[in-house]
Amino acid sequence: MRRLVLLLAVLVLASGCARTTVEGSPVAQAPLDVESPFDQKPSTDPSESEDPQNAPIDGEVQGVCAKLKWTDLPYPGAKAETPPTQINYDSTFDQSCRWTTKIDNVEVGVSLRFREGRQITIERTTGDWDVKGHKVTYLDRSDEQDVEPSCVLVVPYDGGGLGIIIIDSSGKFGTVCDQGRKVAEVLIDRETS
Repeated sequence: MRRLVLLLAVLVLASGCARTTVEGSPVAQAPLDVESPFDQKPSTDPSESEDPQNAPIDGEVQGVCAKLKWTDLPYPGAKAETPPTQINYDSTFDQSCRWTTKIDNVEVGVSLRFREGRQITIERTTGDWDVKGHKVTYLDRSDEQDVEPSCVLVVPYDGGGLGIIIIDSSGKFGTVCDQGRKVAEVLIDRETS
């Protein structure tokens, strides 16, 4: 149930517009992804995937997804060349990828979604930061009882919009929104590379 409520926030992020019905159904397009980034059954321990060819992905790692590496994330045990846990899982975006792993039997991770030519918005926000000239808007859900501690961030990126979702109930790597801000900083630094 907690994950379903979190996913409703993701639906708002993914709809590409701020208007939704009371039930949360996007007006502009069909729902994104009704599964949590952590509902996937493949191995979630990046250290188990020594060979990038064995990673559970769909397609080639490219674009925004190729700009983030496991070693950019605070989670231990993975090599930089280990690919994301999954890519191209969300066909409603031009690019999507996620990095998930287990820390003390708690699933943690990062999910990215990129849309070309159009920004991504979230209806409800906690605040925003100026990160290297980019306005990063975020929704901190770490204190909400009905969802796992998470942070949803959006930023104008490379002529389009980038959505970042951090989920981490381990409490070992700093606040979820601080983790998201660091991911945004890394990607902004590499935006034109």
